Amino acid sequence: MKQILVRSEHCLGCKSCELACAVAHSTSKTLFQAIQEVKLPQKRVFVESNDGLNFPLQCRQCLDAPCAHACMSGAMQIDLGTGLIQVDEQKCVGCMMCVMVCPFGVIAESPSTHRVAKCDRCRDLDYDPACVSACPTKALEFVEVQEFAHSGRQTFLDQMKGVY
Repeated sequence: MKQILVRSEHCLGCKSCELACAVAHSTSKTLFQAIQEVKLPQKRVFVESNDGLNFPLQCRQCLDAPCAHACMSGAMQIDLGTGLIQVDEQKCVGCMMCVMVCPFGVIAESPSTHRVAKCDRCRDLDYDPACVSACPTKALEFVEVQEFAHSGRQTFLDQMKGVY
């Protein structure tokens, strides 16, 4: 299964991924109309910065998902077709238990509905994450874990060649 993985050394902290995420989850799917919608779009990726390090973070789709275990209403469920943790907004009662147990802090309250929102890997875009497409430096990659790891090893070897 593909994962959204980060090359933090490439992240500028521009938050293009946050904006693209919010627009992708808007009703209109366009920036200029989205900012005027009654139910404002909710981002599901969060760019955090600390001492020059920028890091975009979204739901990690944990195998043993604490959010799904803590959800008393059954709104947070594993989609058996995709293996992803998804939120059924109709079932969500807004208790925020999932927010409290998420180890990454990437489940947020939607201010307009008082229910939760989290990364759904852009289900409406046929699982083509808008955050990845919007990243100008390609800090975000939607790839198989083995492919990402191999690329990291190749980068390390390229750096070592420059040392010798």
